[in-house]
Amino acid sequence: MARPDLSIRQLLADGSVTSRAELAHHLGVSASTASAWVGQLIAEGVVVEDGILASQGGRPRRRLRLSQPPGHLLLVDLGGHHARVGIADLQGSISCAAVKEVAVSQGPDAVLETLRLMIEELPVEGPMLGVGLALPGPVQPDGSVRLPSRMPGWAGYPIRQAAMECFGAPVVVENDANAMALGEHRSQFGSRGHSITVKAGTAIGSGIIVDGQLYRGATSASGDVTHTRVEAAGPRPCTCGKLGCLETIASGAGIVARMQEQQVPVSSTADVLARCADGDPIATTMIRTAGSHLGEVLSPVVSFFNPDAVFLTGGLASSQHFISAVRARIYDGCHPLMTEALRIEAASLGADAGLHGMALLAAAGAEAAR
Repeated sequence: MARPDLSIRQLLADGSVTSRAELAHHLGVSASTASAWVGQLIAEGVVVEDGILASQGGRPRRRLRLSQPPGHLLLVDLGGHHARVGIADLQGSISCAAVKEVAVSQGPDAVLETLRLMIEELPVEGPMLGVGLALPGPVQPDGSVRLPSRMPGWAGYPIRQAAMECFGAPVVVENDANAMALGEHRSQFGSRGHSITVKAGTAIGSGIIVDGQLYRGATSASGDVTHTRVEAAGPRPCTCGKLGCLETIASGAGIVARMQEQQVPVSSTADVLARCADGDPIATTMIRTAGSHLGEVLSPVVSFFNPDAVFLTGGLASSQHFISAVRARIYDGCHPLMTEALRIEAASLGADAGLHGMALLAAAGAEAAR
């Protein structure tokens, strides 16, 4: 049997496997075949053994990783009003990160120029080996954005090609919630298990992990719960053009709009959270209600999918009022079998979850391009 070098390298690069046993499982070969392939790759200097993995019963397993060429990965997690940029090595270790205000509504050309200037200020060594770019919209397999509701000027724009020309390195483009889901899941469960990560910020998005792998769906739009119709939203118009979407009452933008209707002087999710921290009853009620509505939409998802965990990230997830409301609504709406071992909690990686996910994807992209 021919050795599937590209598959092995990509599995190691994106963290899907870290041992011979996991490699055998993913490729559907015997343990002896996987071990023989690994031995050849070690002899060729492609793979190295790097420590011992925790024993799960039986002999200790040696950790495998790709040999690391000099250079770095550029990671970008673009939100509606800011960009979080990081530098990592091929093993996903992030050495520095910076945040800068940038409006995605300025369009892709202006955003790329802002990112280029940000990178010049970061301490980097060696060549850029790859770029991971997370975007707040539905990303297609060709790297373009399709039918974005909050990204004017981005629909159909060849962002992957433009970014490759801008940075001079292979580029991987992914939805931001998917990147967060991958980063958080791998940090918690490794390459096994099932989880949902929900980003609740200006808008709402979620990423789904099945057996340790990112699930994108038939049209690369899985997890787009923000445009689910909810009765409590009534006829409120949504940015997608429909009426009564979850986003209109459970997102940061939706809360801001509702508070402004009550003449409360807020202009951002951060303003609402600050008022909630100060004990403002309107802001607190709004955030709790938003969490309850999100939990209402997630309940049938949890019942259908039966995940190990629901992780919450984004600005609203910094409020315990929001997390508690989501948890209470899911517990109330699901059968006990679905919730008896279910974890519902804030993402442990916080705002860097997207960068960690893009590090895995960018490393795999850079490896595939070698």
